[in-house]
Amino acid sequence: MHRIIRLCYRKIIDSNSRQPWDVAVFNATHLEFYMQAQRMDPDGMFTTFQEFSTDEQQAEQLQYLTSAGAIGYIRQLNDIMPDIANTYEKLCLPFRNFKFEIIQSHIENKSQHRVAIWFYSEPITWIDTVGSQLLIAYGDHSESFRSGKEIETEMIELVPYLSISHINPVGTES
Repeated sequence: MHRIIRLCYRKIIDSNSRQPWDVAVFNATHLEFYMQAQRMDPDGMFTTFQEFSTDEQQAEQLQYLTSAGAIGYIRQLNDIMPDIANTYEKLCLPFRNFKFEIIQSHIENKSQHRVAIWFYSEPITWIDTVGSQLLIAYGDHSESFRSGKEIETEMIELVPYLSISHINPVGTES
């Protein structure tokens, strides 16, 4: 049995992040949050994202504006998800789109800044689960299964914050 799925990986970045890319995103998004929060609240009534969140529209706008600090770094990934590797320890999972989220932040206390980037894969064929690994093939290989053609596959580890976000029942065979 195989199914066409999309995977989602939620990468959390905070003051404990140590990878150079993560640290760069942390610093850039905190700076952007700081600047946008000051612009949106020139009287300085709010210091945390949670305080901005009392106004849903304002919080949504602050999320969007702060994401600008991460865009250049996300482009550096060349459409390959960070942290998701195959059995050869090579980053391998393409992503189609992403969503940026401020989990929490503070204008004056940078250590409270915490963001997440949700990466959504391209459609892939989920062939099987072997232990804690997914056996997949990139793209929709339904026709190859029907015709008995050989398919190139990858095995990727199920890591924390990686999940199946979409499933296409059309790709299901009994």
